[in-house]
Amino acid sequence: MISVGQINETDWQTWWEKSGYLETPGYDATIRYCKRLAKASDKIHYTTFGVSPQGRDLPLLILDKHGCFTPEKADSAGKLKLLIEACIHAGEPDGKDAGLVLFRDYAIRGKDDINPDSITILFIPIFNVDGHERFSPYNRINQNGPKEAGWRTTSNNLNLNRDFLKADAPEMQAWLKMFNQWNPDFFIDCHTTDGADYQYVITTEFDGYIDKNLMNWLSDIYGPELFRRLDESRYPAFNYVWFRRWHDPKSGLVDHKPGPRFSIGYTSSLNRPSLLIETHMLKDYKTRVEGTLFTFIHTISILCDQKHSLKDLIEKADEHTVSGQFREEPCVLEYLPSMKDSVMVPFKGVEYTRETSDLTGGPWFRYTGRPEDFLLPLFNRQEVSLQVTIPEAYVIPVEWNAIIDRLVIHGLTYSLLKNDTVITVKTYRFSDVRWRETPFEGRQIITDLKTEEITIEKEFSAGSAIIHTNQPKVRLIAFMLEPASEESFLRWGFFNAIFEQKEYFETYVMEDMAREMIRKNPELKNEFERWKSSGPDLEANPYAQLNWFYRHTPYFDSNLNIYPVGRIFLKDQPE
Repeated sequence: MISVGQINETDWQTWWEKSGYLETPGYDATIRYCKRLAKASDKIHYTTFGVSPQGRDLPLLILDKHGCFTPEKADSAGKLKLLIEACIHAGEPDGKDAGLVLFRDYAIRGKDDINPDSITILFIPIFNVDGHERFSPYNRINQNGPKEAGWRTTSNNLNLNRDFLKADAPEMQAWLKMFNQWNPDFFIDCHTTDGADYQYVITTEFDGYIDKNLMNWLSDIYGPELFRRLDESRYPAFNYVWFRRWHDPKSGLVDHKPGPRFSIGYTSSLNRPSLLIETHMLKDYKTRVEGTLFTFIHTISILCDQKHSLKDLIEKADEHTVSGQFREEPCVLEYLPSMKDSVMVPFKGVEYTRETSDLTGGPWFRYTGRPEDFLLPLFNRQEVSLQVTIPEAYVIPVEWNAIIDRLVIHGLTYSLLKNDTVITVKTYRFSDVRWRETPFEGRQIITDLKTEEITIEKEFSAGSAIIHTNQPKVRLIAFMLEPASEESFLRWGFFNAIFEQKEYFETYVMEDMAREMIRKNPELKNEFERWKSSGPDLEANPYAQLNWFYRHTPYFDSNLNIYPVGRIFLKDQPE
């Protein structure tokens, strides 16, 4: 083991420092430096948590003063566990270089301002390892450095920061397994933002679908203290910037809540407070990395001070979601910002003009580079746009085992039916389903549909999964399985096969049958005429008209457009 006194300071300069703060290291150089840190200090451990599609290890550095390098040891010692993730978008490497300096300064140089005695820090220097090696100076057109960086998406062209819930990417499946093993108490995800020009180095977001007491802790204690310390460090910060009209700051600012396809939306739904760091892409790379580093240092200090309060709040939040009381409350699965109300807030912007482009005819925003302080409307009130009643359990038929496999990936608990069992369930019948015209994240997603709740008795085969909702991840379960949610497996296209009609008819058969159906039920003709007048193309489509009659026969598939997942309420079950 090398002692601090034996180390030549220049030997421990990071790639970023040696380059004059202009470059970031490639994958191999990053891994070599991580392993050097672990070899030199008994406070650091290097390991991996998976392998990418192109065969690269997914690296994980663990920092703990007392050598608590497993979740069991950290939990036994009462440590608060912090997970920092960098390079989920590999062209945004600020967090990687800041994290390497953080670990080096604490474990090798013994800096006094970094003293996480009561915290175990997990650090992923590069999450998107394959995209990271698509190294080029041309990957981020809006970004001021580094000289070269990686690509936004994985080698399978998936954006990992849209994949947390659906978990299609092998890298994400490995991440979820690691996260469930460690169950961190706080999570930081590092990015570099696109958008407008402004004075702030750091913008942050920590909102999400989280326990209200934890949200109050974030907004009343952690957030204000972090911003105060960053301001004192001369790295001013602001909330993540969304403009009412993109590129136009004077149009106003809008708050939103990220869903669980996103990193902090996912972890927040598990009652784990989280921070999204978005450094400002127009600031130079040295300033961005330093701002990220100070955000790490201040967060660690606040967490040390707030350790007992935070752990108590997390424990109580988990207890509440497990309790029956949580199921008695509406579970909100979607908020939308209200455009009716706003508050005025100061905003450190940059002077700009809005012109009409003589090239495209569109708006052209031109920044002068001169600081200008604005007073802007902030639309920060959220309105509930979707809420559901949580059942005692959900049941997934065994034949949909790909969905059951996703439960394992997310660390959810469930039981399997030992015998074929008839269960009374509430489920949904769908109509007017619309799909996105082009693929999104490798899937053909549903953009809109109408739902009708129905109650049925259904036989579920042995091996079907019963997911009881008295578990801490109940919000995540609802996001996955409630089809009206934009985050649901149904919306992501996992159940698209239920919308396909597989049995058909010959027209010469249905012509006779339709007339016989009308003879027996004359009102059916009136229903048919009303249906035919509901769409402009139906009058000229004889097959669709006969298919309408086919749908009214016992030959028609009774499972078409019926959601196969059942919602179990104990009050509906026979005594």
